[in-house]
Amino acid sequence: MPEKKIRVLIAKPGLDGHDRGAKIIARALRDAGMEVIYTGLRQTPEMIASAAVQEDVDVIGLSILSGAHNTICPQLMALLREKGMNDVTVLVGGIIPEADIAPLKKSGIAEIFLPGTSTQDIIEFIHKRITR
Repeated sequence: MPEKKIRVLIAKPGLDGHDRGAKIIARALRDAGMEVIYTGLRQTPEMIASAAVQEDVDVIGLSILSGAHNTICPQLMALLREKGMNDVTVLVGGIIPEADIAPLKKSGIAEIFLPGTSTQDIIEFIHKRITR
């Protein structure tokens, strides 16, 4: 039986319209052999959680540049728990102030990747987290 691909949902929550970074990550993960679902811009936590359930993903990658991470991330984590998706690895990339990192991780975010992180580091993190 062929190895099941790691399924990753890439989402751009909030009102920030810059998705170049999200698209670069999506392409890098796809090139690394992962199955990537890109939801596009202006996603609500509800839309992201619903898509994650429908697509049965292993990883959710959020790209947040708008500063709304302290609202969006805890909301999303609560929705995922409500839907029984406790085993999903949630990653955040974007401009996240140092002071916000610990509370976000406490809310259930697995890792936070700041601008300048190499795509290889993200791929390796996902492979370590999701072993088939």
